[in-house]
Amino acid sequence: MDKKETFIAAIKDNEGLIYKVASFYTNTIEDRKDLVQEIIYQLWKSFDSFNQKSGLSTWMYRVAMNVAIYHLKISKRNFLTVPMDGQFSNLHETDNGGFEEKWKALRQQLDKLNLLDRGIILLYLENKSYEEIAQITGISESNVGTKMFRIKEKLKKQINKQL
Repeated sequence: MDKKETFIAAIKDNEGLIYKVASFYTNTIEDRKDLVQEIIYQLWKSFDSFNQKSGLSTWMYRVAMNVAIYHLKISKRNFLTVPMDGQFSNLHETDNGGFEEKWKALRQQLDKLNLLDRGIILLYLENKSYEEIAQITGISESNVGTKMFRIKEKLKKQINKQL
């Protein structure tokens, strides 16, 4: 398989992570599409530099998050997220025990976190280990643990104030 075919296969296998990162770091569909294109372009440009010291998805998460954060910094926009209510429309059909209110409260608090903390939470919600989060974000594993503890405490306090 040549480089182009290998790259296309890698993108197809990991397209979900690209769209998740782009959705998490943008607030409009147009911005998300632009960011997805930029992420794929940067992945292509740096594909030769993938040295297989980490897993392909770990490397792709790292590139995607770095591109998203850089994109936000140069655009000097406030960080907002795409509303996810439409994606969870089936939850309205069942008695979800207040899930919707809890989800909205969590989303409001996530929007208040700094870019690195949002990235850490995104990866945590993706069930990434602290080791994987450290590889992706470029901070130490112990720092990930410390940050996760602080983020969780901050979110708990802020959500409890709202409820």
